[in-house]
Amino acid sequence: MSSNKNMTTGIWDRNHKKITTKKGGWRVGDQVYSHGYNLLEDLVGEVSFFQQMIMDMTGQLPERRLAEWLEGCYHCSSWPDSRIWCNQMGSLAGTSRARKTAGVCAGVLASESAMYGPGTAYGVMDFLEYAMAEHRKGVSVPDMITHHLKTHRDVAGFARPVAKGDERVDVMQRLASRLGFGMGEYETLVMEISEYLTAEYDECVNYSGYVVAFLADQGYSKKEIGRITALIVMSGVLACYVEANDKPAGTFLPMRCDDIVYTGVEDRELP
Repeated sequence: MSSNKNMTTGIWDRNHKKITTKKGGWRVGDQVYSHGYNLLEDLVGEVSFFQQMIMDMTGQLPERRLAEWLEGCYHCSSWPDSRIWCNQMGSLAGTSRARKTAGVCAGVLASESAMYGPGTAYGVMDFLEYAMAEHRKGVSVPDMITHHLKTHRDVAGFARPVAKGDERVDVMQRLASRLGFGMGEYETLVMEISEYLTAEYDECVNYSGYVVAFLADQGYSKKEIGRITALIVMSGVLACYVEANDKPAGTFLPMRCDDIVYTGVEDRELP
């Protein structure tokens, strides 16, 4: 019985009434520590917020140019357009007078989708890991795509749900070049696949496909990439919240009764 108990509750017993961390923390009366750094003395004013954010996600402080690239990545993903799915959550929160934090959190949650936003990173990385393994075995791009499409409906990281092409890829590639980044193994393969899909299916690499490939070339794992990009839509959501909140309540996409087409059962008498 004792052995059984240890097997089922051992991990909880070891963590009972204590918090263990490798991240850091606040020592009251002393300092705030983050990944071995004195946050207030070593980091504030010395590294950028995006450097700190990447370190919080991965445990390693990146060079500043990578943080600048990621900041550009966030710029390209946070548009103040209330027609975008996640931004509508911010607008609806603003028009209904919900709190700003609730509105932003709702928008960020809505972005965790398999169709668009940071939620796509996992599917893209799954495909890129498969494609890279095939590439290293000498399999051609046409053959790996043909084999992949036998069991999948699409190629994650390529094509967009609304528009053709993705202007953000060119912008971010120019930024990467200006910051001194060359094309790594994953990005090179992604561009080769994009050329093939453009010729055969009129579809090309999308923003998520490029971003995931670039970050994979920097050595980040699928889980780390998902975490680094988790808040990528935040600014656009907040912008839409603010605009709707500054207008009279209920004026963002109000509905009339005759906007709703009812197709259920006819009116009837209830016994």
